[in-house]
Amino acid sequence: MYRKVLVPMALDHGLSSQTLAIAQALAGDGGEIIALHVYEAPQGSVTAYLDADVVAEGFSQAKAQLAEKLTGLSGIKAEIIKGHTYRTIIDYAGAHDIECIVIGSHKPGLSDYLLGSTAARVVRHAPCAVHVHRSS
Repeated sequence: MYRKVLVPMALDHGLSSQTLAIAQALAGDGGEIIALHVYEAPQGSVTAYLDADVVAEGFSQAKAQLAEKLTGLSGIKAEIIKGHTYRTIIDYAGAHDIECIVIGSHKPGLSDYLLGSTAARVVRHAPCAVHVHRSS
């Protein structure tokens, strides 16, 4: 059993309930589970065309979606952080003494082999154990 389990959550994927259930099994009764969503703000020149209120509204909507995904689940701490997805997951795990990351993954396509998906990058660089749940 792990004391601290991190569950990175992409709010637009349907794997959240499955990865959270896996985390609950791995954490056992005394374990802490953190559901983390990394909010990627628009990058580069795109930000010049967006009003700050639009970006803030997007962040607020993401926070509400994360809370909605955790409705009815007890003992899970919700975190939302702005940053680059895989790098933020790895940095968070290292800074918070995470023992296991439970991350969902889709079936890889050709672009994933060339670029690397978020799950693949987390597996390669994580400072702890990683459990990958592949959707069927």
